[in-house]
Amino acid sequence: MKRFFYLNVGKILAQSKPPVFLSRVFYALMVALWAIAPLATQAQSAYPNKPIRIIIGYAPGASSDNVARIYGQKLSESWGQPVVNDFKPGGNTIIAAEALVRSAPDGYTFLLVLNTHAINPLLTTLPYDPVKDFAPVALLGVSEYMLAINPSIPAKDLKSFIAFARTKPGQLNYSSSGAGGLGHLSGELFNQIAGLKTQHIAFKGGAPSVVALISGEVQMCFIHPINVLSQIKAGKLRAMAISGAHRLLSLPEMPTFAEAGLAQFSSTNWFGILAPSATPKSIINAVSSELARIGGLPELKEKLAIQGVDSSHLDPERFAALIKTETEKFAAVVKKAHIQLVN
Repeated sequence: MKRFFYLNVGKILAQSKPPVFLSRVFYALMVALWAIAPLATQAQSAYPNKPIRIIIGYAPGASSDNVARIYGQKLSESWGQPVVNDFKPGGNTIIAAEALVRSAPDGYTFLLVLNTHAINPLLTTLPYDPVKDFAPVALLGVSEYMLAINPSIPAKDLKSFIAFARTKPGQLNYSSSGAGGLGHLSGELFNQIAGLKTQHIAFKGGAPSVVALISGEVQMCFIHPINVLSQIKAGKLRAMAISGAHRLLSLPEMPTFAEAGLAQFSSTNWFGILAPSATPKSIINAVSSELARIGGLPELKEKLAIQGVDSSHLDPERFAALIKTETEKFAAVVKKAHIQLVN
């Protein structure tokens, strides 16, 4: 109907004699504008009509990269546009978050975030507002963290490990993929709940963190299961417990922390999508709804499960509430452990 209206008005204008107060050039311009108006309207309503970029604050090959690729492939199939991962590692994901804030809020640039995004405001002064500058889109999935130890430690279960660690105050080290990340905060939370004093050693990534654990440079590590399953099955590392309510299907003999006697401990890693705050609400809702549909596909659930991730969707409002809750959860841990992030 709109196209019929525009074209007919344009036709009338084109066939009419220009008013004396309008030049022929200006009158021709008016006719042209009437002609292209419906095309412009149609272009604005067709979303997406160009490639979509997902900024990631970690190096390629990490769990965040894999999750983004799994969802991105399905988005590309359903929308007919490429979905590209743009890696901007460093600064405990602050560099990537700042890049999103500086991006156009047009629905073509998003940020994949983990718990670190909710923790960073507790650690340092940020070059952006962690709430006002972002629009939560959706939670994609969750994965639990596990405690792995070097087999040289004379402990076969979590209870005996805690008892052993209490006899070695300040002598046991735990590794993480970086200061201020979930691995670091999990270690401090574990210390506070179990009444231990272990020392944190930060490495530049999950891989060197695991290498240090295998070599005995550190004695323990809180980490995503997918990063250490092969080493555990090979006897190079020993699994103590995993967070969450269920055991890991690929390692069923490892108990949950609740089963092992430390029900207060929780270390859940989550993956979510943010957009610049000024992104139109209609686009936010459309992307969130499509991610929810994709997340329910059996083949996608299977691909995520291989990565140790459970598909779990939250809409924009509930995802915003989760981020707020995570910040509040770790505030006491950060304060008690005197953790700061040096940029």
